[in-house]
Amino acid sequence: MTRAKPTIPELLDKLEKFHGKQEPCWPVDPYEFIMWWQCGYPASDKSCAKGWDKLQREVGIEPCDILAATTRQVASALKPGGMLPELRAMRVIETAMKVEDQFGGDLRGALTGPLFAARKTLKQFPGIADPGADRILLFAGITPIAAVPSNTTQVLVRILNGQESENYFANYRKAQQAIEAEVPKTIDARTRAYLLVKHHGQEICKRTKPKCDGCPASANCAYFAGKRRQS
Repeated sequence: MTRAKPTIPELLDKLEKFHGKQEPCWPVDPYEFIMWWQCGYPASDKSCAKGWDKLQREVGIEPCDILAATTRQVASALKPGGMLPELRAMRVIETAMKVEDQFGGDLRGALTGPLFAARKTLKQFPGIADPGADRILLFAGITPIAAVPSNTTQVLVRILNGQESENYFANYRKAQQAIEAEVPKTIDARTRAYLLVKHHGQEICKRTKPKCDGCPASANCAYFAGKRRQS
């Protein structure tokens, strides 16, 4: 029997039925997200949350709070988030200074122009490349861009096309094109897609050792079909 290629909406419905509705566990304000992202290393939801919680309690997250603290105080607050707290502290302070000095404390207000300009503004900050900029713009409700989770770019490529490329950016572009083509261009629809793909990639369709036998999309997955043919 020929494998039916799923539509993205059909796939997302399957993932939501399996995993349940997903919600972001990170701040959606652009400035706060950039701060949160520096709070853990290696960056993950869990590590960033640990550093973020202590930074909020001990220093504060507003630019004025960060700039009033010493580098040692900020680094101490970031230690629960993992490695290199001193380096991350310098990045947090740099971010606060840039937002205060260049954007008058209002980063969101600087992102309301053309998309290319908003991306360029966000990529000035430490650790923010195109995937991070897209994520910020989507979850802040600024534009319904087809953002793809940076650590699970393989999910849609595998399901739709089979084995993913070794080129990260090629996978990102293919996944982004799939979302752009089939997911309604609304904030709600595209944040839903992002969250479900992210969760599925972390729990089931992992980069290494994916749990294909327990995947709700395996019946229509090109990657799984290829594995079965090889076995």
